[in-house]
Amino acid sequence: MKVRLYTTLGCHLCEEARAMLVTLKRQGMSLDIDSVDIADSEALMEAYGVRIPVIDTADGELGWPFSPEELHSFLTGKAF
Repeated sequence: MKVRLYTTLGCHLCEEARAMLVTLKRQGMSLDIDSVDIADSEALMEAYGVRIPVIDTADGELGWPFSPEELHSFLTGKAF
C-alpha cells in the first residue's frame, strides 16, 4: 500500500507518526512510505501547515492525533 506522510524538518510529532508506520511495516504490513516535506511547496504549507503529521492513502487522510491502533485501523479498514 502506498502511504504518503506529510511532514517537515524538526516536527517531533511527524517523527512519532513515521515510527508508527515503520513499526507496522516491520510487523508485516506491506507499506510503501513516501515522506513529503511540506516546506517544499507553498500549496502544501497552506493545506497541511497546522495539521501535520498527516497520513494520506488512496482511501483518504488521517490527521494527528492518532494512536498506533487508530493508524492500523485506518490502514486496514478494520479494528486492531
